[in-house]
Amino acid sequence: MRRSSWADRPLAARLSVLRALRRRIAEDPGPLVEALRRPTRAADAESLASEVIPFADAIRFLERVAPRLLRARRLGRNGRPAWLAGVEAEIVREPFGTVVVIGPSNYPLFLPGVQALQALAAGNDVVWKPGAGGTAAAAAIAAWLRACGLPPEALRVLPEDPESARRAIDEEADLVVFTGSAATAREILAHCASRLVPAIVEASGCDAVFVLEDADLDRVAACLAFGLRWNGAATCIAPKRVFVPARSLPALEERLDAALSREAEVAVDARAAALGVDCAREAVAEGARLLHGELRPLPRMRPVVLSDASPAMRLLREDVFAPFLSLLPVASAEEAIEADARCPYALGASIFGDERRARAVAGRIRAGSVTINDLIVPTADPRLPFGGRGRSGFGKTRGQEGLLAMTTSKTISTRKGRTLRHLTPPGDREERIFRAWLAAAHGQGFTRRLRGIAGILRESAR
Repeated sequence: MRRSSWADRPLAARLSVLRALRRRIAEDPGPLVEALRRPTRAADAESLASEVIPFADAIRFLERVAPRLLRARRLGRNGRPAWLAGVEAEIVREPFGTVVVIGPSNYPLFLPGVQALQALAAGNDVVWKPGAGGTAAAAAIAAWLRACGLPPEALRVLPEDPESARRAIDEEADLVVFTGSAATAREILAHCASRLVPAIVEASGCDAVFVLEDADLDRVAACLAFGLRWNGAATCIAPKRVFVPARSLPALEERLDAALSREAEVAVDARAAALGVDCAREAVAEGARLLHGELRPLPRMRPVVLSDASPAMRLLREDVFAPFLSLLPVASAEEAIEADARCPYALGASIFGDERRARAVAGRIRAGSVTINDLIVPTADPRLPFGGRGRSGFGKTRGQEGLLAMTTSKTISTRKGRTLRHLTPPGDREERIFRAWLAAAHGQGFTRRLRGIAGILRESAR
């Protein structure tokens, strides 16, 4: 498919369009806030805090780092093999072409929007397929970008239906960036495989929380209540599995129940709530205790908290996009780490307790993002890459790594001078030189390398 002229613009010109968008948002975020209203959010302030401000921060981050990250990198002589003397090399970053961004419904601006702008900053054209209810936000950004100087054909917004994404992958994608469920990710990847199209996948999570013995339980309870309330718990890194020292469990139960009693009901997705209730009922039948909430799938519901859960329960192995939380008593951090590894998802994790001990745990768990003594909010830092492992996907978006992921590298090597000895077919003499060269360059010990140098000089003098 024919590309737009966007990639031909200098990087500074591309970034000036994004800068103008950032200033347009700051001037009047009202239309975006209105486009982001949804039942899961209690107030417009939540949309500003969770999407609009982090989105603007991400644009400013691009303005600052893109010139350094995307410029050509000359390698110089340092590290160049001696036998390649006279060859100069550089690495350039180029856009893929057309990036298809398939967005989720829970954060329809921040998640796909940052991905789209990183792709545009790198010089790609973008096809943006919004998640359910995300068209208004995507259309607003597209309109504002056109008003700021983006060629209309450089960013197209597709209908929300899944078929539009499949067509875009089949017909024009050079890279696909998907955010959503693991089940949908499998379907997307099948379409990518048919054309060998590379993909970045963020496929939700079932996040773990590790409570260490010295953790501030009031802080833990407050953070868990926040995670169950924020965006109606429809957040990929919302807390789901909480590993608690057995002797601390009663105290945390008491504090968490008190914290949640002050929370209002939240609107939830009907399918997510039904899945959560089914899993929770199974867990209760297998020995878990219902600590808070009701096991009824309602349009609005209070958080459901189970205690005395175990890692084998289905609730602890599903990406339930609703306010369901499980407390698991453990005897040690070691047991918590082993139990956590039984979950196939590995997107984010939070650890509460002494920072030194928490860092030791962070180094041993499988997760793409780890927060210590907090959850969710720090990951909005525009400097941080985001992505998971296992069933939570692969690849990174956001941060420097996310910008580079929107490019493909090209190496350019230039032979200086007139000598082209390598064009002459090698013979016995050249074999002896090559063997001596290996000894001189890679032999063990000074004596061995010195013999190699002597061999090179001897053969060269013949």
